[in-house]
Amino acid sequence: MNTPLHHFSELFAQLGLPADEQEIRQFIATHTPLAENIALADAPFWTKPQAAFLREEILKDADWAELVDQLNVALRAAPSKGL
Repeated sequence: MNTPLHHFSELFAQLGLPADEQEIRQFIATHTPLAENIALADAPFWTKPQAAFLREEILKDADWAELVDQLNVALRAAPSKGL
């Protein structure tokens, strides 16, 4: 089993977003659910540099790609009632 090179909080920091657990949960709760017909990088809440980073990491299948995929899944899930 491969160990991820980065942590979810590091992805948020890389995107210039608050990266503590509560702020990550709040971000996801605020932007969930992302419509299936919108690519993650095309979501309206990203800045141009954030969108470019997300797009590039997936296209290059780079170190961050697995976490970008996890973020994509998290943003498409039904909102949690506990948040």
